[in-house]
Amino acid sequence: MKKKIKWLIVIIIVLGISYGLYQFSKPNTPAMNNNDLDSMITFDISKETLIHNIEVKGKSTYEKETIVYAPFTGKVEKWTMKDGQQVSKGDVLFQLSTKELKQDIAQTEANLKKQDLEKQLAEFQQQAAGANAAMEMTEEEAKRQFIERESAKLQRELSQVTTDIQVEDVKEKRNKMNQAQYKAATSGIFLYDDASKLPQLVQENERIGKIVDMSKLQLVTFVGEQDVFNIKEGMPVQVTINALKDITLYGDVLKVSKFAKSGTESNSSQPAQFEVIISLEKSEHLIAGLSLTGQIETERKEGVIVVPTVAVMKDEAGSYVMLRQSDGQVIRRDIQTGMETPEKIEVKEGLQMGDVVVLQ
Repeated sequence: MKKKIKWLIVIIIVLGISYGLYQFSKPNTPAMNNNDLDSMITFDISKETLIHNIEVKGKSTYEKETIVYAPFTGKVEKWTMKDGQQVSKGDVLFQLSTKELKQDIAQTEANLKKQDLEKQLAEFQQQAAGANAAMEMTEEEAKRQFIERESAKLQRELSQVTTDIQVEDVKEKRNKMNQAQYKAATSGIFLYDDASKLPQLVQENERIGKIVDMSKLQLVTFVGEQDVFNIKEGMPVQVTINALKDITLYGDVLKVSKFAKSGTESNSSQPAQFEVIISLEKSEHLIAGLSLTGQIETERKEGVIVVPTVAVMKDEAGSYVMLRQSDGQVIRRDIQTGMETPEKIEVKEGLQMGDVVVLQ
């Protein structure tokens, strides 16, 4: 009997110690007076349209540019257009001299005539040799005649190849002569590469300038590898001109490059950059070369429950907010989050319309 009482006392003592340790280790929710509640920052839970944007920066450029190259090497007889002048398709931009081309064509045609006469002479000589072949000849003479005949055949083939090349060369030069009066391939504004130093002699394929369509401009920018997969063609973009903050423009993503910018793909220490081109709406304030900032809308959700980002906390158990109850007490409320922006976070579970969260 005494032994049972002894064990009962031991059990009671152990339970008492365990309860005491539990109470000591259990965090107490501090009691809040009315002044504490009044000073808290609160947020009313509501439904909003949540938009996720990616900010990009870049320069405005012409969407459509037609580069003008010199069609052949020659002297410039006349520049017919001024820098920045409006041109229509078919207008003459400049006139090149054709004197050198005419001389080259005349020389080549003379060579062709000479080759044709030599060909006729060779054919005549071959016919004469064939007539002599009917006469009786020795075996040695027959061999020599065979070699001469085959050599003449190869020479004719070689001459024909040379002739074909020269004929094609004449044809090409005549086509170039037709471009001596260089005409605009499209309508737009003609811009010289260097209007202050117009050359008197140009080289073939030398860049002269470009014809641009002033009504269509674009924003060219670069994004990192973290953003490139979130940007798709056709996404809406809101653009501001850095020099005119109150001017807002709109556009769409026109192209997303699938290849990294040259130089970044091979440099392991430099983050890869991908080109993104944004088509812009027409605006009287928009010209090429302006610094622009764009907000690419990558995701939009209508009518979702949101909570300010600053009110959401995280620990090992997940995300949670501090919810104020109807009696004024503040408790922890675990939530399931969805789409996130720098300012707001979507709440899929845990909160509803009318709830009030506090920022402690």
